[in-house]
Amino acid sequence: MKINQEKTYPLILVDDEDGFRMAVARRLSKRGFDPAEASSGQACLELLEQQPVSVVVLDVKMSGMDGIDTLKIIKQRYSKTQVILLTGNAAVSDGIEGIKSGAFDYLTKPVDLDHLTSKIGQALDLIRLAEEREAESVYRKKLEKKMVDTERLISLGTMSTGIAHEINNPLAIINESAGFMKLLLTSAELKNIPKRDALLTGITKIEKSVVRARKITHQLLGHVKKQGSVCLNIDIVQLVTDTLGLMKKEITDKKIDVTWETGGTSCMIWNDPYKIRQVLINLLDNAVHAVKKKGRIKLSIEEVANEIVLAIEDNGIGIPEENLGKIFDPFFTSKAFDEGTGLGLFVVHKILSSINGGIDVKSIVGKGSRFEIRLPVAGCLSGKNSFPDTGE
Repeated sequence: MKINQEKTYPLILVDDEDGFRMAVARRLSKRGFDPAEASSGQACLELLEQQPVSVVVLDVKMSGMDGIDTLKIIKQRYSKTQVILLTGNAAVSDGIEGIKSGAFDYLTKPVDLDHLTSKIGQALDLIRLAEEREAESVYRKKLEKKMVDTERLISLGTMSTGIAHEINNPLAIINESAGFMKLLLTSAELKNIPKRDALLTGITKIEKSVVRARKITHQLLGHVKKQGSVCLNIDIVQLVTDTLGLMKKEITDKKIDVTWETGGTSCMIWNDPYKIRQVLINLLDNAVHAVKKKGRIKLSIEEVANEIVLAIEDNGIGIPEENLGKIFDPFFTSKAFDEGTGLGLFVVHKILSSINGGIDVKSIVGKGSRFEIRLPVAGCLSGKNSFPDTGE
């Protein structure tokens, strides 16, 4: 290996003979290395604790903890660190024992400096090769995962037309029927029927719900940008309250204790209420599903800079640490096949990304999860509604 004279290399030289160690360290420094020095195995381990290094040059015969014992501890704690042993002429067996214990190689004293420099270079090359292979393996796994996700999303895209058709057809019939009933109720013939105003109010709610259902379908299928955004002044506290109302049955059935801390802020934002509602529905549904009967869900809200920070915390089953990096992937779910699609958090992440928001999650298995979403106060920058104000 050709040594770069301008580069210093992470190296520890360990020997209890001060004169020998200092002389070798000085000569190695002239060849581009900058070795730290340790006079014992224990001192070496203390240095490694402060700053792990790539290579340790270690004398076998030392007072106190000898080189072989030190080597074993190093390989146990710092598996990627390569160790070169230095042995006496009469102690070649120590070198062989060291190789069996994981040493990179061994050299006999008096050591030839060119030979030692070459061995350090080979050890560094081995470390670089292992790092390149590890990086390549990580990249390959990410690429394979991306390909799988891409194939899934392609499948979802292929299904989108059929899904939209199947869902929107009954919605159209519901909407048409509601319109027909409204037409009848507003006619002169039915002007005096009992509870006419209450019936008209119910029909108006049906029509609004059809519009919301259509919008949610478009979000799920990734067509929000094509359809435009509804930019309105939204009171987040009221929107959360309304969303909890939609989930009242599930919350009541499980006797969940929901606490709601608003922090005394107005919590007004300029955004698309359909998108924000879908985020809230998905996150609250997850929290309700995660807790057991008589569980707890705590909501809190505050304004930080130009963002509203809404936290949804539950004392449910929690998320294993190995799954935290996957929960926003499409189709990833820990629920039973008939209970979840694995799209809920994917949709949440996609919506928040589209409005320059964000989401963080902390979770402990058996203790619960905390989802924290950040909503920009001015999420819609057009300054103009794409649709008439529906009173959201």
